Amino acid sequence: MDDGRPIFLQIAEQLESQIIDGSMREEAQVPSINDLAAFHRINPATALKGINLLVDAGILYKRRGIGMFVAEGARQRLVDARTSGFHDEYVRPLVAQAKALGITPGQLIQMIGREAES
Repeated sequence: MDDGRPIFLQIAEQLESQIIDGSMREEAQVPSINDLAAFHRINPATALKGINLLVDAGILYKRRGIGMFVAEGARQRLVDARTSGFHDEYVRPLVAQAKALGITPGQLIQMIGREAES
């Protein structure tokens, strides 16, 4: 954790990635705030802030007296959000640049296919 972005965002994104890749399944218990803080050597308030982002987004929920858990449907919501973000951040600018260079959609598809194979 050290890429210049706030640590609480990195905590939230790390948990999101674990949910997306299946290493943290829906209805699974999430590490406690204190466990996250100790593992990352950060203030528990910082870990809580990251967890709260996911609670506010409906990705995690709290079971009173037990802890935080991954919400049902969380993985699909995260995949949908990241897919949309991927489109906006990568695909749209790629297509705009290709158009500006006169690259046809077919040529662009071929380029992407070659890159995917390498």
